[in-house]
Amino acid sequence: MDPLNLGDAVKRALEEAMRGRGHANVLVAGRSGVGKSTLINAIFQGKLASTGQGRPVTEGVREINKEGVPLTIFDTRGLELGAFGTTRESLRSVISEKRLDSDPRRHIHVAWVCISEDLRRVEEAESALVASLADFMPVLGVVTKARADHGSRAEVQRLLPRAVNVVRIRALAEELDDGHVLPPFGLAELADATAEVVPEAQRRAFVAAQKADLSLKRQKAHLVVTTSVTAAMGIAAAPIPFADAVLLIPIQLAMIASITATYGLSFSEGFLGMVVASAVGGTAATLSGRAILSGLLKLIPGAGTALGGTLAAATAGTLTTALGEAYIGVLHALFERNQGEPPSLDEVLGAVQARLGKP
Repeated sequence: MDPLNLGDAVKRALEEAMRGRGHANVLVAGRSGVGKSTLINAIFQGKLASTGQGRPVTEGVREINKEGVPLTIFDTRGLELGAFGTTRESLRSVISEKRLDSDPRRHIHVAWVCISEDLRRVEEAESALVASLADFMPVLGVVTKARADHGSRAEVQRLLPRAVNVVRIRALAEELDDGHVLPPFGLAELADATAEVVPEAQRRAFVAAQKADLSLKRQKAHLVVTTSVTAAMGIAAAPIPFADAVLLIPIQLAMIASITATYGLSFSEGFLGMVVASAVGGTAATLSGRAILSGLLKLIPGAGTALGGTLAAATAGTLTTALGEAYIGVLHALFERNQGEPPSLDEVLGAVQARLGKP
């Protein structure tokens, strides 16, 4: 594959990966003071709920986006009981308008209705809101500022019968008067519960945008590797001498691009090209002899061709698996070190070269 075609392949792989990742939209509702902004920042990459961020959609509803994060938050900015009727109608109007859009990426896909555990009650208006939203999407009840359950989750679930689940969370560590510190909890559970009910077409975008449960990213990335290995082995098994080495490049490019998108990164074509050059250069060295041998065997009619195809398929599968799993390992370690936030371009390239850049 000549440099020009390789550049085109990198561009196509990146575009397809970002398009395949899609976009998810989450509605977050609740009264002022329940901790919606803190929750949003604790669950998602990029500090989405920074002060002043967001575009007003209607009175009381703002739309929050950040470049590179495949997710939009629709925030009610307070669900005050005195103005509940107006707020609910405003929300229904926004949701209905979005649902009429022919592009499902613009629909609102899931709602969180937040209720503070401090209040120890669910207002009738909040129950009505959940019932209203459930006509359009899955709704999760989120019990915020949780300290001691004492049956509060079960009671909230009883009072919100149309909520598909209720999750108790504490978004920030809290120090009690006696000096005891309550650590954050429930964030991964909320991310998992949401990923289960988000439409399949938007699940990958949600997983990429969230940072509360990195294992969700790794699971999706493993699936990318499995699919890529199957494709690589199929191409390598074809009885065309030496062709598989060239034909594997687009598959491995697409795999690296897809893993990059799955982890919520949005880097450039240049970045993807450098990652692939470093990664393939390191992992291929120990397998190059087998690849050459398989190509030579394919030149022999009959049994030699079959043996060459088998050896080539095994080599392609091993190479693609090693490349994909090593890249997942690099990204996962960096995300863990950054507490779920995306690493920089230099961090990723440095880690890839350190782990994969040597034969």
